[in-house]
Amino acid sequence: MKLAEALSLRADLQKSIAQLKSRLKECSKVQEGDEPSENPEEVLAQLEKKFPELEELIYRINYTNMHTEHEGLNLTQMIAKKDALTLRITALREVLNYVTERESRYSRNEIKYIRFLDVAKLRKQIDSLSQELRLLDMRIQSINWTVDLL
Repeated sequence: MKLAEALSLRADLQKSIAQLKSRLKECSKVQEGDEPSENPEEVLAQLEKKFPELEELIYRINYTNMHTEHEGLNLTQMIAKKDALTLRITALREVLNYVTERESRYSRNEIKYIRFLDVAKLRKQIDSLSQELRLLDMRIQSINWTVDLL
């Protein structure tokens, strides 16, 4: 199995767990006199079977990521870089949106705001970081489809 397939399987397992959890909540408590839509013990048993499978898959994915090197970095390092870049871009975009937000003034007596950041420079920085993130993400995706799950 390729790493990308394992990642897809992990996502499916996580969705399945969320659905089972929702079903369990729905059938584990009903109004007096009503019957649950399904047996909560059976749903709980189905849910419990999913966790060891998910745990094993997460371990194998992480193990594979740690032992797969590309251009001097392992996949875990590349993913950490991607996560940090994503957070950095998000933070800078939030600041940019705040700084460029129009202030409505109804009269000259109201408070006037002054920007202390170069908006054009900040936009260029965000664009550059976004391109770096896209390229890194494409590299990770490419590797995921070529590496076998360990």
